[in-house]
Amino acid sequence: MKVVVTGGAGFIGSNLTDELARDHEVTVIDNLSTGRIENLDHIRDRIQFINGSILDLDLLRRAFAGADTVFHQAAIPSVQRSVDNPIASNQANVDGTLNVLVAAKDCGAKKFIFASSSAIYGDEPTLPKTEDMKPYPLSPYAVAKITGEYYARVFSEIYGLKTVCLRYFNVYGPRQDPKSEYAAVIPIFISRIMEGLPPVIFGDGNQTRDFCNVRDVVKANILAMEKGSAVGVFNIACGKRTSLNQLARVIMDIMGSEAAPIHDKPRKGDIQDSVADISAARMGLNFEPDYDMVSGLRETVKWFGERMEGGCIGKRIGKRVMVSKDRAS
Repeated sequence: MKVVVTGGAGFIGSNLTDELARDHEVTVIDNLSTGRIENLDHIRDRIQFINGSILDLDLLRRAFAGADTVFHQAAIPSVQRSVDNPIASNQANVDGTLNVLVAAKDCGAKKFIFASSSAIYGDEPTLPKTEDMKPYPLSPYAVAKITGEYYARVFSEIYGLKTVCLRYFNVYGPRQDPKSEYAAVIPIFISRIMEGLPPVIFGDGNQTRDFCNVRDVVKANILAMEKGSAVGVFNIACGKRTSLNQLARVIMDIMGSEAAPIHDKPRKGDIQDSVADISAARMGLNFEPDYDMVSGLRETVKWFGERMEGGCIGKRIGKRVMVSKDRAS
């Protein structure tokens, strides 16, 4: 079966492409603005890679010809970046998503699977977050994601294109870039500790998140494709709250660090608490996360260590992981 992954050289997209390439004919479209071609080097002989933009509708129509499923992962994936440049965010995340939907429809794709975000819930205090809650976006990025969901629903109802929107919560794992100006908290924590520096926590660290390993996100995407009747919106997460203080402690235990975290002033726009109700994904997709926080972080730390400073840090961290295993359990 032919499938297309937009943004397939990025963090989540490349992990998804890895899994799809085992059994399917995969075309990846990525303009490499945030993705890295190195993420695909090990499977380049098994996929078709197109260096192009989702803003190029003609290119999308050519690339999507004969595709059964389109996985739309491409985006400018940052709340802060959308605040800094809302026009660019809208072009990529709204106009680009509409182009992908149009191309999927025009080429007769059977299913469109959209990478949405828990950012659409905003800071509405009700927990856990359920898919039927009223969206309360607090950033241009969140506005773009809920707009993408609305477009997906309309294309399903008007044109008969089956659409699934997966609201990712805080995804982490291999290939997440710690050096990006808009990097997420886990790779930043790991990177700083590798450099012998303490992690920096904005605020008191009691704010909570629902962290989900990228391999579980990949699993959810595959299930959304394979379950033919699945349509609609689903939270994808672990369904468990972890404070940033707890997160820092687990990572430091895994890495054998005794440094005390530094607390900085809170960042404007950061939400206080977030946790998902994943009942709908369990029922509609047969989704169940495989990774708990400790096992997922241990694997992530190992991956980063093996790739920094020629693997020297990785060897050092590998020993620390063994030594610290009981402390982090």
